[in-house]
Amino acid sequence: MPDPYKTLGVARTASEKEIKSAYRKLAKQLHPDRNQDNPKAAERFSLVTNAYDLLSDSAKRAAFDRGEVDAEGNPTNPFGGGGFAGGGFGGGGFGGGRPRGPQGQPGGQAGDMDLGDLFEGLFGGGAARGSGGFGGQTRRPPPQKGADIHYRLAVPFVDAATRTDQRITMADGKTISLKLPAGVEDGTQMRLKGKGHDGPGGKGDGLVMIEVDAHPFFRRDGDHIRLDLPITIDEALHGAKVKCPTATGPVMLTIKPGTNGGTVMRLKGKGFSNKTGTHGDQLVTLEVQMPEDSAELIKRLDGWNDDSNPRAKFGF
Repeated sequence: MPDPYKTLGVARTASEKEIKSAYRKLAKQLHPDRNQDNPKAAERFSLVTNAYDLLSDSAKRAAFDRGEVDAEGNPTNPFGGGGFAGGGFGGGGFGGGRPRGPQGQPGGQAGDMDLGDLFEGLFGGGAARGSGGFGGQTRRPPPQKGADIHYRLAVPFVDAATRTDQRITMADGKTISLKLPAGVEDGTQMRLKGKGHDGPGGKGDGLVMIEVDAHPFFRRDGDHIRLDLPITIDEALHGAKVKCPTATGPVMLTIKPGTNGGTVMRLKGKGFSNKTGTHGDQLVTLEVQMPEDSAELIKRLDGWNDDSNPRAKFGF
C-alpha cells in the first residue's frame, strides 16, 4: 500500500484542511461514475479514499507517523516493540547479550540453554514447536470482506444546510433514508457498514460521497451562508421591514432609516451546522437599487445636490 501522504499529494506536515482539500479534488476527478471506462481511475479512487480515511483520523495519523501502523492502519509489529530481533536473545534481551551457560559464562551452544524449555515456560507449553508459531498452529489471515461500493449523492443546498434526510438507492435495489452528518459539506464521505459486495469475511461497505448543489442566491462561507438582498432607495432612506429568505424559510428583516448599501446584517444560527452541532449565521449584504424608471426620482431631486464626500477615507 503506497504512502498515504504521497497518494493524496500532500506533505507530511499538511494541515487537516489541506488533506481534506486534496482528497475532495482527487475524489471528484477519479470517482468511478466519471471514469466508467478507466479501471485504473477506480483503483486510484480506492487508494485515495483509504489514504483519506487514515489521515483524517488524528489518532490513526499519529500512529502512522510514529511507525506503529502501516498505510492500511494495521499494526506494524503485533508483538509491540522490539520483538525478537532488535531486543531479543542476541541484541540485549534476557540479560543484554548472548545466552549464558550454567556458570553464567557466554555460551551459545545447544547445551548451554534449552530454548524449548524457555519458550515453554513463557508461553505455556508447546511453544516454538510444530510448524506454525508459538502454539504449534499456523496463523491464518482473517477472511477478506467484500469490496466496497462507491456512490455519489447530489444534495440540494438547502437540504445540506438543514440536514434534511436524503433517499438513496443501493446497488441491491433497496432505497434507504440517509441522515446527513453535522458539518456536512461538498466532498463529505459517509460509510454505510455492510452495504457493499459479499465476501468470505462478510459484506463490504457502501461509501457515499456528498456533492452539495449550488444555489441561485445562497452562497456558503465556512459555516455561514451569505445572501445579497436588494432594497429600494425608499427602504434605505426611511427604513422598512422587508422579507428575507433563509434556508429554513423567510424571516422579516428590519432596515434602519439611512441604511447604506453594503451594510451586512447577521441572522444568528441561520447557517450550516458544524461538527460540534452548533450553527453558523446567515450574513445578509444589503444592496440599494435604483428604480427601473428613474424619471420621477430625477424630477423630485431636481435642484438638490448632495455635498457629502463618501470617498473622504481614501484621502481625496
